[in-house]
Amino acid sequence: MNKEKIKIFLVDDDAVYLKLLEIEFLEHGDFEIETYATGELCLKNIEHSPDIIILDYELNGIDKKAMNGIDILDKIKAYSSKIPVVMLSSQDKIEVAINCMHHKAFDYVVKSETAFFRLGKIIPAIFRLKKMEKQLNWYMERM
Repeated sequence: MNKEKIKIFLVDDDAVYLKLLEIEFLEHGDFEIETYATGELCLKNIEHSPDIIILDYELNGIDKKAMNGIDILDKIKAYSSKIPVVMLSSQDKIEVAINCMHHKAFDYVVKSETAFFRLGKIIPAIFRLKKMEKQLNWYMERM
């Protein structure tokens, strides 16, 4: 049986952190990774149908006029509300996390020494939730 790889978009304007994320995912799972230095590039390629997007909160390190992570999150959700987006930020502020959740982020992860560990726990949780939603939909269709 040919198991499809999980396609993950990684979006971060910090080239070093973006590469670290990519290496971490490739070393610890069977993922198909696409990396983007700006949210705008992510949006241009959204038709590649990512299973998950990991999106930086601040995205103006390369281009000061670039859209921030919340703006990109809103555009992703307008395109498809079914794409889970995990927000990443170096800001350890509850207000920032709450704001991301209000904009329908699946989760919020602070860039720290535990970020990779947390992401490694979140991705399987996303797929367990998707499986449960499919089962519930199947059950509801038969009622």
